[in-house]
Amino acid sequence: MEPTVSIPHIGFDFLVPLPGYGMYFYYILMGVLGIFIMLGYKYRFSLGSFTILWIGVYLMQKASYNNHYYLLILVCLIMLFLPANQYASLDVKKNPSLKSLTMPQWCSWIMIVQMAIVYFFATLAKFYPDWLDGTFTGILFSSLSNYPVLGSVFTENWFHIFIAYAGIFFDGLIIPALLWKKTRNIALIASLLFHLFNSITLQIGIFPYFALSFIVFFYSPETIRYLFFKKKPQLQLEDLNKSYTFSKALTYFFIPFFILQLILPIRHYFIKGDVLWTEEAHRLSWRMMLRQKNGITHFKVIDKNTKQELPYNIVEKLTRKQLSLVTSKPDGIWQMAQHIKKEFAKKGVTVSIFIDSKLSVNNKPYKTFIDPTVDFAEAEWNYFGHNDWILLYDKQGNLIEK
Repeated sequence: MEPTVSIPHIGFDFLVPLPGYGMYFYYILMGVLGIFIMLGYKYRFSLGSFTILWIGVYLMQKASYNNHYYLLILVCLIMLFLPANQYASLDVKKNPSLKSLTMPQWCSWIMIVQMAIVYFFATLAKFYPDWLDGTFTGILFSSLSNYPVLGSVFTENWFHIFIAYAGIFFDGLIIPALLWKKTRNIALIASLLFHLFNSITLQIGIFPYFALSFIVFFYSPETIRYLFFKKKPQLQLEDLNKSYTFSKALTYFFIPFFILQLILPIRHYFIKGDVLWTEEAHRLSWRMMLRQKNGITHFKVIDKNTKQELPYNIVEKLTRKQLSLVTSKPDGIWQMAQHIKKEFAKKGVTVSIFIDSKLSVNNKPYKTFIDPTVDFAEAEWNYFGHNDWILLYDKQGNLIEK
């Protein structure tokens, strides 16, 4: 409700926040559907409706983009195919024939594969110099120097290196460790320590708890029954014969579903430039908490008829998060330019828009980010490749000529 300018994901300009108190009612409806899902009431209708509404929220704004918002979409899509309402649910009370004391093993494996993809690509993304030498973890924790008890430790270089490599080892080994029975309990303790530490110190939202919830899929059914369902009836032979098969329809959904998730995180390797600088193919790739970017960007608006520069103050129109998006992310810069163009067009003024943008990654020296000679009123967005108006530099920091 706060922004006067809407910045959705590119291609979804038709998705704008509802006017007035509309978004309150939107979220209240999502909350009600969430309760219905929890209670197993009209499960697939409730979950399907929630998924559609959440995808709408996700696509209509990206200033608050986070990887776990994307993960929530994927989990909702997976859950549409799972028999999650067939035991302790209002659906079973209404229709007892739905009741089942078991679920097929593929339900667990689907969730395990999903999390394995998340952790694998999160590990792979950390193999870059500023992570390996503790530069970025130093930026993360040095700001916590006033933290009770541990504040002085957070500023130490050895601690930054420790956190960097602990992150690599945790992300890379947690799934295998949870799969192996001998290390499962150790992995559970490590997960609790890792995720709770991140939640308390870095305050990264729901992801630590969301990630911990998946651990139930790694334990045996007997263990889960003993811990959580002690009053559950003993299994009978007919219960085991009551199957929820992995049908061809599920095969046709999950095979492309996971293939797509294996392709999206590697697409930046096929796009010119370093993704840490260009941001191209950064999203949907599990590149989580890897860098800090600071941008200084000025939108120079020129009246095409008079050739005079027209005043335009983006600070008055955008929220703090939106300002970060349109000063340091190329898609945000391009979208803001298109918004400015349309805003002046409504007044009958045709404009040219030139960008003066400097960018710093991980507190390194600022460098020119956007080609200042390109008229963004005419520039196009390349959905699948490199945008040539993003300037590229070699490892020595020298500008690469186009």
